[in-house]
Amino acid sequence: MRRVLCSVSLFLICMLVPSTGQAQQTLSLYVGGFAPRGFDARSDGDALFNNRFNGNYSLDFDLNDFRGATIGAEWLVGIGDHLEAGLGVGRYGKTVHSTYAFLVEDDGGEIEQDLRLRMVPFTATLRVLPFGRGTAVEPYFGAGVGVFAWRYSEIGRFVDVFDDTVFGPTRFVGSGSAAGPVVLGGIRFPFGAWSLGGEVRYQSATGDLPRDEFLRPIFLGDVIDLGGFNYLMTFNVHF
Repeated sequence: MRRVLCSVSLFLICMLVPSTGQAQQTLSLYVGGFAPRGFDARSDGDALFNNRFNGNYSLDFDLNDFRGATIGAEWLVGIGDHLEAGLGVGRYGKTVHSTYAFLVEDDGGEIEQDLRLRMVPFTATLRVLPFGRGTAVEPYFGAGVGVFAWRYSEIGRFVDVFDDTVFGPTRFVGSGSAAGPVVLGGIRFPFGAWSLGGEVRYQSATGDLPRDEFLRPIFLGDVIDLGGFNYLMTFNVHF
């Protein structure tokens, strides 16, 4: 999957090299929030969906609690007056506390876990500026590909579905990378050599969970859905 981003990146670099002497280049820094796809839109076999809806062994947590901060940076290079190619990297991470919805410890206490999801997206994108650069307002839209380095873990105590015994504390961890499309749209307000703006970015990808690591008698799901929306504020320095 990393080969996909490398191939696209190489293609973009080959396009940019002949024109970088004339093209405007931009360092774009962003901060904002990531909102994962809702339960009704998540991939089949998604771990969070199956953890939340697993009969008597369901975990009690709110998917909205996985909304969290994201930060990142992109390097953008103009191709003519109406196109920009970019390479970027970002980071998102969130820990959500959960308990079993219908089961408790022998002493009546909650059976608790922490669910943790982390993503580091590497993206290659192409933007279209319909009004061109240098206008009072610069709207844009675009698309590209991302490779999402991810890590998902569950840490705490769990219930064995065969004999209902509680075990742990223990930890289940999966990590890897997954490729998927990125679609974006935004607007910039230039002020001389810099600009401020806002952007909405959608990503879609699924990571495969390792069966040997998550081998336990609770149906977890085969994948972790990495899709969702990013709502970003951007600060851009133009060269």
